[in-house]
Order: sequence, then C-alpha cells, then structure tokens
Amino acid sequence: MPDTNIDSVQASRRLGVLVVGLGGAVATTAAAGIELLRSGSNDLAGLPLANVGVAGLAQYRNMHFAGWDVRDDDLASAVREHRVLDREQAEQIDARLSEMRPWPAVGSRDYCRNIHGSNTIEGGHRHAVEQICDNIRQYREESGIANLVMINLASVERWPDLGAEVLQSVAAFERGLESNDPSISPAMLYAYAAIVEGVPYGNFTPSLAADIPALTRLADERCVPVAGKDGKTGQTFVKTVLAPAFRARSLYVEGWFSTNILGNRDGLALDNADSLQSKLNTKGSVLDEILGYHVEDHLVNIQYYKPRGDNKEAWDNIDLVGFMGQKMQMKVNFLCRDSILAAPLVIEIARVLDLAKQRKRGGVQEQLGVFFKAPMTPAGKREEHAFGAQQRNLIEWLNAA
Repeated sequence: MPDTNIDSVQASRRLGVLVVGLGGAVATTAAAGIELLRSGSNDLAGLPLANVGVAGLAQYRNMHFAGWDVRDDDLASAVREHRVLDREQAEQIDARLSEMRPWPAVGSRDYCRNIHGSNTIEGGHRHAVEQICDNIRQYREESGIANLVMINLASVERWPDLGAEVLQSVAAFERGLESNDPSISPAMLYAYAAIVEGVPYGNFTPSLAADIPALTRLADERCVPVAGKDGKTGQTFVKTVLAPAFRARSLYVEGWFSTNILGNRDGLALDNADSLQSKLNTKGSVLDEILGYHVEDHLVNIQYYKPRGDNKEAWDNIDLVGFMGQKMQMKVNFLCRDSILAAPLVIEIARVLDLAKQRKRGGVQEQLGVFFKAPMTPAGKREEHAFGAQQRNLIEWLNAA
C-alpha cells in the first residue's frame, strides 16, 4: 500500500523559485502561469512534465516566485508591459502579482550595455554576493519555504576572457571577489551565491555562469545541482528535431540559413554586438554535433524588431542534397510566442533541479540538456544535442529512483 504520510508531505511541500531577472517577460509569464493554476485553472498545456508521475517533483501549485531585477516594477505592472498574457488572464491574477516586487539586482553596463535600471546593488563583488546571500536567507525565513532553486533569466551578458586565471579555480575566484576582478560577471556572482547557500542553480541564458571551472568545481564540492545554458525554446528546438531525421535518412545538409526577429527586452539586449555574440556562441555548434560534419554555410541572424514584441518569428531555409546528388529545399517559418515557449521550461528546470537535490545528486545535471542549446556536461564528456536522445536521457533519469 502507498505510504499516505509520504504522499501528504509531498503534497504540502513548497518550492521557492528565486529568479535573476524577475521582471522580465519569461519570468513574469512563469510566475503568472503558476498563479493562474493556483487560482483554479487546470490547463497544463505546454508543461513538458505535466503527465510524468515521479515522486518528489514539486507540484505546480506549490511553486512560489521571488527574485531580483534592475527595475523595481511590481509583477502586475511588468505583465502589462510585456503583453504576453491576454487581458482576462492578467486581471484574474493582478492582485497577487501586484504584491510581488523584485529585490535590487547586480547591474553592469560593461557586461550588458542595453539593459539598465535604478534598482541596483551598489558596491563591489563581495558586497553583492553578501547581499544576494542575505536575500536568500531572508526569503527562507520570512516565507517559511525551505526548498529553493535559483534560475538566471537576466538579459544576455557578453562573454569574458575564458582563459582568465580568476575563472579557473575556487581559490582564484574568491580572491577575484575581493579585488573586484572584471572577468567576474554578474551572472557568476549569482551562481556563486546560490552554490554557497546550497541552492540549486539553472542558467537559462547564454551568459557564462556556473559553467566556468571554478564554479563547476565548487558545485561538485558542495553537492549542489547546477544546469544550463541558454534555454532551447524555438528555432534551435526545431533544428534539433529536424537534424537527426536528416542524418537518419542520409540527406546531406549543404546549408542552413536561420533568421530571427523579436521585439521584447531580450531582443533589445541582443541589439548589442557583444551580447549578440554570446547568443550566437550557444546556437552555432548544434548542427555540426548532430550531423557529424561541418555545415560550412550555417548562418544565424538575430534582429531586434520592436513592433513584434514577444511574438518572435524564426525563419529557416534548409538546402539538402539527396539521392544521385539531387538538391532540395525545406523552409520552416515558426511564428512563435517567445515567453509562452520559455516559461514552462523554466518551471520544469526548477522542479528537476529540486528533485536532484532531494536525491543528493550535485554538480552538473546532464539530464536537463533537453531544455538547453548549450547543455552543461561533466568535464570531458561530449554534449548531446539531438532532441530525441536528450528526451530519453531525462525520462530515464526521472524514472531511476
């Protein structure tokens, strides 16, 4: 017979999701979706693990959002600004979201030139880490929620020098905190704070964070689950579905031209060359890894187009070579909703990271690769990009109690 006491504990177990970039479109959409479920909705469309019955996965209605943002608008105001939800949905949860306001965040014009605000933590690296840690502890105490995860949904940062000594070891990184080393980015400060506080960390952005040697080592030492990077939502999701099929049918990919237009805050951040390069770094290697050869004419273009807002358009032209060298084309035009695709993945990443901590599985969480463009893997292990293989890895991990 099932243990009703265990079932009761799991049903009442709450999970706090601490978001870096709480006022952004993806974060507010995720928080709004959970509030709609809590208010009585039973619509679980778009949530990939909604029908996966695994003991220990947090129930959606038991998830609670808080976090940091350089803008101090309450979440109800942010929802209205981003215009992802329809009016009826927004009004239904307006009162609850209006009570949620971000904590001051770490901001850096050097790392993210196009996004700024006045709700910021002043001072150097060490002070910022102490403030982030204080926020985590205070939230635990005031909310009574012991189980936390942190998700990075902040705007895209430029990449630092990957070879910088400060990024290579825990000791060097901690010395860098004291000296305000410029190679340490805001994303890394949050990842470090999460790990030292024992909070699982997921990086949904292309920014470098827990995937530098210093922090992956620290996560291993502290047995804290970490995962990332760059959420796989639209165009790359489709690419990792189609490319394995082309390989299976021996259709040679001669070229693949991808273009994106979007007008939300993410698009504005990518309207800077350094931030854009970070995004291209995570999107570019997918095809070669899946197909097993270099696609010379794999071109990726991202344009900020303000009128489109959160309604992103991802357009692909694929040039294929088939039997007897005959050439063909495939064109895919994905008129998608950026945050509607991303928010459910954020929710599921949080649930799986929390489950990994319950299972005492620290370090890099390879099973979460299905949700990322550039998934973290243990040192020396090849990334898996094919969607079907990634999905099997996740389901097998979930079912392995």
